[in-house]
Amino acid sequence: MAGKRPRFTENFSANLTAVEEFVAPHSRTAFHRFLDHLFDDVIPTLCRFPQSGRSFLTREVKSTKAMALTKDLRKLLNKEDDLREFVTDDYLVLYLVRRDQVIFLAVKHHRQLSFDLTRFWIEK
Repeated sequence: MAGKRPRFTENFSANLTAVEEFVAPHSRTAFHRFLDHLFDDVIPTLCRFPQSGRSFLTREVKSTKAMALTKDLRKLLNKEDDLREFVTDDYLVLYLVRRDQVIFLAVKHHRQLSFDLTRFWIEK
């Protein structure tokens, strides 16, 4: 795979399990089609063309709480980091472009609850 190197967080893996549990009662085949599309098309495309997704932090936030969370999130990112989201079919992939890597942070079905970003930047 040419381009940036993919890296997957534990949260991304946990999200895939949650997506499977969410989608499987309706169609296990649909989940397997999604996995094939994700690993055969989406991930290679984002590694090769990381700017394909839209910038996560450029969208307008209107609530005071969202503004505060966005401000806190910006403090956690390195200057050159680029937090992006990519929508494919019924799914949203959240990823971070950092130097020579594309770090896959989260994946959700559009009907699932929102992302929990708190755990991504816990200092160890």
